[in-house]
Amino acid sequence: MDYIQITTRQRQEMLKAVGAADMEDLLRQVPPELRLKRGLALPAGLDEHSLRAELQQLAARNQTVSQKVCFLGAGAYDHFVPALVDQLVSRGEFLTAYTPYQAEASQGSLQAFFEFQTMICQLTGMEVANASLYEGATALAEAVLMAVNATAKRSVLVSQGVHPHYRQVLQTYLSDLPTVYSEIPLKNGITDTQHLEDALDEDTAAVVVQSPNFLGLLERVDTVTKFAHANSSLSIQVFNPVSLGLIKHPGEMDVDVAVAEGQSLGIPLQFGGPYLGLFACKQQFTRKMPGRLVGQTVDAEGKRAYCLTLQTREQHIRREKATSNVCTNQGLMALRAAMYLAAMGPRGLRQVAQLCFDKANYLAQQLNSRGICLRYPSQPFFNEVLIQLKKPVHQVLAKLDAAGITGGYAVQQDYPELADCLLVAVTEKRTKMEIDRLVANLA
Repeated sequence: MDYIQITTRQRQEMLKAVGAADMEDLLRQVPPELRLKRGLALPAGLDEHSLRAELQQLAARNQTVSQKVCFLGAGAYDHFVPALVDQLVSRGEFLTAYTPYQAEASQGSLQAFFEFQTMICQLTGMEVANASLYEGATALAEAVLMAVNATAKRSVLVSQGVHPHYRQVLQTYLSDLPTVYSEIPLKNGITDTQHLEDALDEDTAAVVVQSPNFLGLLERVDTVTKFAHANSSLSIQVFNPVSLGLIKHPGEMDVDVAVAEGQSLGIPLQFGGPYLGLFACKQQFTRKMPGRLVGQTVDAEGKRAYCLTLQTREQHIRREKATSNVCTNQGLMALRAAMYLAAMGPRGLRQVAQLCFDKANYLAQQLNSRGICLRYPSQPFFNEVLIQLKKPVHQVLAKLDAAGITGGYAVQQDYPELADCLLVAVTEKRTKMEIDRLVANLA
């Protein structure tokens, strides 16, 4: 306990207050085999100057997208972030705001969340959106839990095209629940709808599909949704927010719940987080959705005001009736996304999506001209391509890294049958020169 900055007297007062004789007595409920029997192997303390120097040396070991050309995607993307997003979000009233437990004191934050919800509904074509979740993986898990709750069914079918990490998180959420988790295999890179049709039964609560899927390919979401609805099951789509500037949104395909990772909406890569979970659904599920829903109303003087219309959490007296145990939102990240969408507008978002699509297609054409094949050449894609290599993938990635290029994602760890494939992402930031340089190194 030496690293906790309390005095011996304060420690004794604490122990007395909780009725413990000493630290050993306080920790008696922790099994002995789980307790550390030695002191922590911590280095000696440093003065401020030495500590700053050490931290700077550690930070210098990180490689960022400003130092290497980034073709890595697989769920987190190197998109352009307008300067105004950083400028506005750094204002003190935004930067210091947290979850508005006392909503009446946070009208500005509530209005920002209301605008965020509105933009997510416009983006997805869905009827209602909540005031954000942690990130894409937990958004999907919450969507499945809501589907199970709404349908009173106990099995879920998940396409293997869904992000592998999302599937792992979902399985963890469901591991101690009486819910059956099953996966639908891929056929030629996309969900095998014949297998899906055969797997559906009367106890299927939901079918989960991702489009563009983890391998970058566009799924037949409308077909999957029709199969789900014919079986009285819900359809859940994991989507790429930027792609909706160009392709059909979930609402057009009658999806029941749409979830996504919102990182691509004005949030830098920042070493993996914090990110933003997007969640939108049909209005009939409003009272079963997780998290918070900010609404617009009027105050006692008839002026426009905002309030937390729904906050179905266990902390808010709901207890066992709570729809979710989500205890906070990503308010600051949601604010960034709202600022990004407002700055870009529909035309700007479409332009970003078009650039991603066009540049990814240019990459595919250049690879083909050098005799480098796509793994699924006949399937449509958005901004990620799966390349089939003739040399070991990690060897190729090492060569690209030496050339100053972060080359992509080796999918072998998630799809053993694709051991010779590399997933490459192209955003609007990648230039023709950078793409040509990647192709030249691959060739």
